[in-house]
Amino acid sequence: MTEDEFELFRNQMHGVRRIKAPQQVDNSRPSKDQSLNQYRRYAASQEIVQDQSELTDAHVELVGSDTPLLFCTPGVQLNLFKRLRQGRLAWEAGLDLHGFKIEQAREELDRFIRDALRMDMRVVLVVHGKAVSDQGKFPLLKSHTNDWLRQMPAVLAYCSALPKDGGNGALYVLLKKGRQR
Repeated sequence: MTEDEFELFRNQMHGVRRIKAPQQVDNSRPSKDQSLNQYRRYAASQEIVQDQSELTDAHVELVGSDTPLLFCTPGVQLNLFKRLRQGRLAWEAGLDLHGFKIEQAREELDRFIRDALRMDMRVVLVVHGKAVSDQGKFPLLKSHTNDWLRQMPAVLAYCSALPKDGGNGALYVLLKKGRQR
């Protein structure tokens, strides 16, 4: 650094004071507040697992067979959701609901999501199919699955899968992080 550059630097730094080094904090034992926060996080994760048994069919929006499904709760990072949509987050377990009646499918989906949370899974695959029911023009199982997943507090986001994983007949589901270890 030349004398002119050093003088320019000193002029630019005029009035700037050195920051004192932060004091060291002893984190060897968790404080009462830390223990309480850990307990609260654990309790909250338990509520996530237990709150899912009351899924309703009150207002099911019917969706078309080839309609792609997308859902994302506030706070999920855009980059994370984009990676989910691109199939770049590996799914850890899958559930195939083909052949189930609506009530059976609800129970299976509920059990599957609870089990996935217990095993600390983040991304799962749910295959609902695209078959149109005998009673109408819409795939009822797909429509109900879309509604049930939105009701589950543990579900952060979901989207239709890539063709290799079932396309519009399957969903990649992003779950909240499980219990703190």
